[in-house]
Amino acid sequence: MIYKESHHQILNNISRYIDLTELEKQKYISLLTEIKIPRKNFLMQAGDITKYEYYITKGCLKVYTLDEDGAPHISMFAVEDYWTGDMASFMTREPSRYFIKATEDSELLGISRTNYDLLFQEIPKFERFYRILYQKSLINYIKRSNHGISLSAEERYLEFKRKYPNIVHRITQKDLAGYIGITPEFMSKIISKVNRM
Repeated sequence: MIYKESHHQILNNISRYIDLTELEKQKYISLLTEIKIPRKNFLMQAGDITKYEYYITKGCLKVYTLDEDGAPHISMFAVEDYWTGDMASFMTREPSRYFIKATEDSELLGISRTNYDLLFQEIPKFERFYRILYQKSLINYIKRSNHGISLSAEERYLEFKRKYPNIVHRITQKDLAGYIGITPEFMSKIISKVNRM
């Protein structure tokens, strides 16, 4: 089988955690759906039921909720070689609270819930892969929550720059403020201060 570049990307991601035979690789690729999302378009909106677990092969997306005043609270940015979606909605088939919007033209591979269940039946070792994926996601969520409590806004910004150097220049200052949890104006002051250091 001749694989597309996007297929090589996702198989390389998976190979960090489990080994697949050639037949297993082919089976997995056959279960995926290719999705293209133009910049500023939604992959998903609050109230939708998440139909796929998504792997990003190109582009950048932001995952966020809106507070009662309509202000966005960004929980993550997803770029190449990241997984995204709403795991709770995907697993329970209940409406999501999240919006996922492309900040760049983006390309993704998605696995539907039906194919996800089929995958576990036909290639049980994928249960290990997704368990590791979800554990890492939970650990990152806990760390981010702790940073929100224990770090200042400036420290959160510096931590973001350190941890995600490949993302910081691809997002707007307004979106970065939504991730850090401050106003765009305060974000501007922090960036100016850090740049002077």
